[in-house]
Amino acid sequence: MRWQDRIVVNPEVRSGKPCIKGTRITVYDVLEYLAGGMTEAQILADFPDLTAEDIRASLAFAAERERRLASSSAT
Repeated sequence: MRWQDRIVVNPEVRSGKPCIKGTRITVYDVLEYLAGGMTEAQILADFPDLTAEDIRASLAFAAERERRLASSSAT
């Protein structure tokens, strides 16, 4: 699974924040729910449009972004 298949950026949706494809749920929303202690099952129950793969794609997106930021600050 590639996060690029599930995460999209559209300037007309949520001010261009990365969102789960076909929804208005941002990657940051998903990450905040996880950081706040929600389980994957709780998130999926609260947001039936999401899938477990969407949650993993959000994590993969965040990990790649962190790698990019770390490598750009190292130079």
